[in-house]
Amino acid sequence: AVNSIGELDKAINIVVKRLREWYELYNPEASRAIENHEKFVESALENEKSELLKELKISQNESIGADLRQEDLEPIKSLAHQVYDMYQLRKAQFDYIASLMDLFCPNIKAVCDVLVGAKLIEHAGSLKRLSQMPASTIQILGAEKALFRHMKTGAKSPKHGVIIGHPLIAKSPPKMHGKIARALADKISIAAKIDYFGGKFIGDKLRKELEKKFE
Repeated sequence: AVNSIGELDKAINIVVKRLREWYELYNPEASRAIENHEKFVESALENEKSELLKELKISQNESIGADLRQEDLEPIKSLAHQVYDMYQLRKAQFDYIASLMDLFCPNIKAVCDVLVGAKLIEHAGSLKRLSQMPASTIQILGAEKALFRHMKTGAKSPKHGVIIGHPLIAKSPPKMHGKIARALADKISIAAKIDYFGGKFIGDKLRKELEKKFE
């Protein structure tokens, strides 16, 4: 399921860029004003050009977009519908993974968030295997190619694997990544053991300790 989301993300990014390029022939101002891809798709489907321009306080005479015929707009709208459906499929897959994690590994979910936690379990092979891994292995899980390159050629060793997607690492300066990754891997190791052996839920406490340490 988590690999399915990864493939959907790649497909959506490719198709939505093509949609923007096409739609900008008609309404470039709105496309450039709405940076979020999903919001852009919804706006293109739900609003007429005149409505979007009005929100931007631009008159239709000032717009540099072309006045396309309805038959030329239909293929653009059809593509937008397809992208919208892909976003809905992604949401359904995400909700499915989240429900599984609530059931089987709530502590990992609380510490890692849904996608990072699911990717860790997928890379490890099972929750059991993840719970048996030392924190140092969890830290670089998903960076196996970089690790082998380090061992073979002496290249720089990886500081993190899939946990790079965690908000604490993503929002921090690069010089802090290694330190945060080590602390995060320690908490994930604890969470995985508690989840596998059926311990109490302390995920929120583990997450708060992390956030407080690096706030």
